[in-house]
Amino acid sequence: MSYAFVFPGQGSQSVGMLSELADSHKEVQEVFSEASDVLGYDLWDLVQNDASGKLNQTDVTQPAMLASGIAVYRTLAAQSDLAPTYMAGHSLGEYTALVASGVMTLAQGIELVAERGRLMQSAVPEGAGAMAAVLGLEDDQVVAVCSQIEGVVEAVNFNSPGQVVIAGEKAAVDAAMEAATEAGASRVVPLPVSVPSHCSLMKPAADALAEKLAGMSFSAAQTPVLHNVNVAVSSTEEEIKQALVQQLYQPVQWVKTVQAMKENGVEQLFELGPGKVLMGLNRRIDRKMGMVAVYDNATLEKAISSL
Repeated sequence: MSYAFVFPGQGSQSVGMLSELADSHKEVQEVFSEASDVLGYDLWDLVQNDASGKLNQTDVTQPAMLASGIAVYRTLAAQSDLAPTYMAGHSLGEYTALVASGVMTLAQGIELVAERGRLMQSAVPEGAGAMAAVLGLEDDQVVAVCSQIEGVVEAVNFNSPGQVVIAGEKAAVDAAMEAATEAGASRVVPLPVSVPSHCSLMKPAADALAEKLAGMSFSAAQTPVLHNVNVAVSSTEEEIKQALVQQLYQPVQWVKTVQAMKENGVEQLFELGPGKVLMGLNRRIDRKMGMVAVYDNATLEKAISSL
């Protein structure tokens, strides 16, 4: 059976995530300990006992989610011989896929996404940007709605058929939400985020990220990773860096990513990390693909029996 691993992005985090898995598998604590050494604070303690809401700050969310995905991946790898055909991740999850595939070390990944979060937050003042999910319209309808609005608002996440996320300046997003409803959207839902990800407002952050990436060295991927922006596998270190820079201010092509894996023979997807957001999206993209979300002991055992 040909299978792929996919990793979730921001929005899947929750206080107490992976606690059950950590009680039974040392790999979880080992990953979080390594991540904490890079960050200079106890990431596991924050994830388990967040009393101040820091887990939802993007510069904390991103390393927490990356560590969680790698913790699940290493736990699964310790239990079973793994041979995925592809890896991919949604937004931030692309970094998790690159760590899992051996392109970058865990320390490099944690350092990068913590900086990525800081850059994103500083690119747009808090409250100046917004994101919203538009449900029930075709992709081109959402793009057309955004093009009619004054100001910056763009379709940025093509998550599943009938679900597209828009992002940009708050006033423009608000206007686009109203226009999408008038165009026949079944629901338009504002998202609780602090930055408008994957839109052109993130270009300054992308430029700064490019400088950070320029000083880093990566290895060849042990498993091909499909990038968000072009649904392609990079063949060089420079192509990987370019894809990560572009990802900050260009759309996430998740529907095309899942379809590409299916067209290349993938029969089963395993979502590694807290929650099962991607499993829900993937079912709407292709119900015939097998899907397992792995985030606790029961789902770990299900994954092992499916491999």
